[in-house]
Amino acid sequence: MGASTVGRRVLITGGTGSFGRAMARCLLDRGVGEVRVFSRDEAKQDVMRRTLADGRVGYYIGDVRDYDSVERATRGVDFVFHAAALKQVPSCEFFPLEAIRTNVLGSANVIEAADRNGVGSVVVLSTDKAVHPINAMGLSKAMMEKVAQAHARNRPRSGTVVSSVRYGNVMYSRGSVIPLFIEQIKAGVVPTVTDPGMTRFLISLADSVELVEHAFQHARAGDVFVRKAAACTIGDLVAALCQVFEVPVKYDVIGLRHGEKRDETMASGEELARAEDFGDFYRVSADLRELNYASRVAEERVDCRYLSDFNSSTARRLDVPQLVALLRTIPEIRAELASWAPAMML
Repeated sequence: MGASTVGRRVLITGGTGSFGRAMARCLLDRGVGEVRVFSRDEAKQDVMRRTLADGRVGYYIGDVRDYDSVERATRGVDFVFHAAALKQVPSCEFFPLEAIRTNVLGSANVIEAADRNGVGSVVVLSTDKAVHPINAMGLSKAMMEKVAQAHARNRPRSGTVVSSVRYGNVMYSRGSVIPLFIEQIKAGVVPTVTDPGMTRFLISLADSVELVEHAFQHARAGDVFVRKAAACTIGDLVAALCQVFEVPVKYDVIGLRHGEKRDETMASGEELARAEDFGDFYRVSADLRELNYASRVAEERVDCRYLSDFNSSTARRLDVPQLVALLRTIPEIRAELASWAPAMML
C-alpha cells in the first residue's frame, strides 16, 4: 500500500481472523495512523490486543449485521477492508439464511456505512466459490460481489470506491484443511480426505494481503480482482504434509461434504473475455451502463465461446515436492514443526 496509508485510519471488519491479523500487522509495519479492528468476539480481540501491543490499534465490538455498530466504526475512517463473513461451506448449507444475513446484508451495511461516512475505498473479500456457485456460501459471496457492483452503478458520483477481491483457499487460515490435517497428523490419526482427486487453488496469507493491496491501489468502482493462483489435488496436499511432518503418507477417504465441489473456478470465461491482465492478477471491470435498454447501441462483443474458465482442474498444478517446499515457507507450519516430534501413525 506504500505511503498511501501513512497516518491514515483503516477499518478491518472480521479483524481478529487470519486475514485481519495479517493485514493489521502489514498496515502497522507501513506506518498507518490507526487500525480499527471490528468483530464480535471480545476474547479474540483481547488476545490480539496483547499480542500486537500497539497503541495505534483500536478495538470495536460489533456485528456487520447491525448497521449502527458498523456506522459508528466507520466514522472518520479513510479505508475499509471487509473480511467479516461466514466461510464454512457445510455450516452455510445448514443455515443459509445466516449466510445471507452476514455475507450479503452485512456487506451491504458495511458499504452503506462507508458511503455515508465518506470512506475513500472499500475492498470486500470474496472467494472462488462465488463463481458458478452451487453452495450457500458461494451464492452469498456472489451476491456480495453484486451488492458491491450495484453501489458503483447506482451511485456513480459517490466518493467511496467499492471493489472486490477473489481468491482460493488461504493456507493455514482458521477453519481450512491444512490446520485440520496437521492436527490429525500430530495426534497420530490418519488424515481424513473427502476426495483425493479434488482440486483447490492455494494462496498464502501474504499473497492474500498483496491481492488486497493491489486492489486498493488500482481499483475503480465495481472492479473484481482475481489472483492467478496455483492449484493442487487434496491427495497431493495431504501427502506433502505427511512428508513435511515425517510420517507415513496415509489418508482415509470419507466422501464429499455438503455443498462441496470437486473443482473450483476463480474466473469464468465470460469474465476473462473483458478482463485486464496485471501479470499476477486479473481485473474484471463492472458493466456500469445504466438500466436503459431502449437507448443501447449495438457494441462489438468478444466471442466467449472459446474462452475457458480459470479453473483449479486446469490451472498450474503443484506436485508433491513443490507443495513440500511451499508448505515449509508458511510461518505457522514452521511453528508447528518446531514443537513436533515425529511419531508413527496409528
